Amino acid sequence: MTKLTVVMPCYNEGIRIYRNIIELVTQLERFCDSFRIIVVNDGSSDETESEIQRAQSIDKRVAMISYPDNKGKGYAVRRGMLASKSEYTAFLDADLELPPHLLEGFLKEAEAGTDIVIGSKMHPESEVEYPFLRKVMSHGYFLFLKALFGLNLKDTQTGIKLFRTEKIRPVLKAMRNGGFSFDIELLAIATKMGLTVKEMPVVVNFSRNKNDRSKIHLSTVWEMVRDSFRIRMYVSKLIVRNSENKTNEAETTQ
Repeated sequence: MTKLTVVMPCYNEGIRIYRNIIELVTQLERFCDSFRIIVVNDGSSDETESEIQRAQSIDKRVAMISYPDNKGKGYAVRRGMLASKSEYTAFLDADLELPPHLLEGFLKEAEAGTDIVIGSKMHPESEVEYPFLRKVMSHGYFLFLKALFGLNLKDTQTGIKLFRTEKIRPVLKAMRNGGFSFDIELLAIATKMGLTVKEMPVVVNFSRNKNDRSKIHLSTVWEMVRDSFRIRMYVSKLIVRNSENKTNEAETTQ
């Protein structure tokens, strides 16, 4: 069995995706001798697909999932993770603002028994360099999620996470959200299912300039807030349903 699969979701990343896939391969080779990369082309309208194919021609460990319509980051990540057959599965943002070598420490934590290892910009050992507005938005969203879900996590949204595959698969199958709120739904369901989560420090370099802007803007923030309320309602119903199923099973065995 392959030890690690890294899922890389991408949308219109044609100008950098080939270079970043090759960089991901190079960094993974330094600490993992058995890995696979699944690049998910989320309905890109540029040269993203052909650039992924170019990377595939260089390294057979690179696989691609591609579909014509843009369905959102959450859908892309979930689609890629469900295709993983490795012992451990990670996902990493395609822009590589988060360096792939961080996964080495994440993998060690998972091997020690942690079910989910997540990057956290708010970890005291993190090295974060990105615009002030994004810092304010991240902190505000953390406070909002703390109040809504009661999660004992300081940062749910950083785009680097690693999982024990057999543990996360039931969570993925229970999920419904396909947008930027994918992370919070995954972690909310996972913690309710009793999975362990550990936050790890990250190094973040905000690489986009004014002509290459981040995909996160005010309309995205509104969508995340709206989706978070929907996820809260769904998770509550899921808990009730699971509780009722367990009660019925107990009554049947008596």
